[in-house]
Amino acid sequence: MSLSAIIECVFFTAEAPLSLDRLCELLHEFERDEIKAALNVLVQSCDERDSGIHLVEVAGGWQYRTRPGYQTYVTRHIKAKSAKFSQSALETLAIVAYRQPITRAEVEHLRGVDCGGVLKSLLEKRLVKILGKKDIPGRPLIYGTSKEFLEIFGLKDLKSLPTLKEIQALEDVPHYERQEELPLGQVGVSEGEDLPLLFEA
Repeated sequence: MSLSAIIECVFFTAEAPLSLDRLCELLHEFERDEIKAALNVLVQSCDERDSGIHLVEVAGGWQYRTRPGYQTYVTRHIKAKSAKFSQSALETLAIVAYRQPITRAEVEHLRGVDCGGVLKSLLEKRLVKILGKKDIPGRPLIYGTSKEFLEIFGLKDLKSLPTLKEIQALEDVPHYERQEELPLGQVGVSEGEDLPLLFEA
């Protein structure tokens, strides 16, 4: 029996990503190095045959996922709507993700508005979790992102979050798009003066 095939079956029936430690617990008759090697075989196998699914490391574990390029076709079949978040939810989630551990008061200070309802919604969706209480007067709850957050956004861990520099690069408008419109009709060419030849036939 192939160890790669065994692991493939385990992944197929798993409801959430499985860590290497969990795989070692389930497959205790195999060595850890053997399991790691089998994982590499499965990753390479998907890539070599240009499969519609691939094995990826996400949320601290491994999971089979459809490749992003095929999303249109997958949603036709399952008729599922992608998760939608309000602007306030996304802003709050981003603050928690980048500033965790963080209290509600700190989130509200950064956003400038009450965030109680939004935090409650994120807790219900299991994207945010309570990490404990801050050791200050009043002992406010402190929040952080959950494993489900990593899974939904396809992140291996919190280090995989884009940096501020990368986000700013996405927002930067290329120079050619910022170029001012030429003042047509006011080129500043004297009457009878030839315009420069831009293109040759």
